[in-house]
Amino acid sequence: MNHSTEPASAWVQRWSHLIKPGGTVLDVACGTGRHAKWFANQNHAVVGVDRCRSAIESIASSLPSGMFESVVADIENGPWPLPGRQFDAVVVTNYLWRPLWPTLLASLNPGGVLFYETFAQGNETLGKPSRPDFLLRSGELFAVCNVLQVVAFEDGFEGALKTPSGIKSARFVQRIAAVHAPSGAGNTASPPPRYALI
Repeated sequence: MNHSTEPASAWVQRWSHLIKPGGTVLDVACGTGRHAKWFANQNHAVVGVDRCRSAIESIASSLPSGMFESVVADIENGPWPLPGRQFDAVVVTNYLWRPLWPTLLASLNPGGVLFYETFAQGNETLGKPSRPDFLLRSGELFAVCNVLQVVAFEDGFEGALKTPSGIKSARFVQRIAAVHAPSGAGNTASPPPRYALI
């Protein structure tokens, strides 16, 4: 499949209404920018991080000035390139580097949304990725997000799908949409915020 023409994840699109209007989005391991482009078209400023300079530059050249900040960095072997910065959404798809999880959670503004979708155990029966390092264990993503308010979570098998850009292979996947609740939300005096399920 040509990832440069692949649409933004249906999961990310479905839950994107959770982001405040005009909020900033961090696209981690953004590749050719399918999510960066989609969010920019929804009037969100996007920061894209990837180690591939040519991919980052191609995104920057395709978006209006001021809508995309490019960051070229090897986030597995170097320091986090955005220390102390926080965002209204963090998006990670088809990528897993467990040591980064605390940093991703700390990168959410109060009210910020984490969208995470990647391969899970069982995928080794279908092809790649097949190494345990790249496959989430059962319920692992839900457990990582226990400090957030989980709005939606799925953990299972997805059959092959026909998309405008080609056939998307069957896969085992976990995905989550979770909100970093503002301070005081969900205390014993008041119920946690409720979010639209569309």
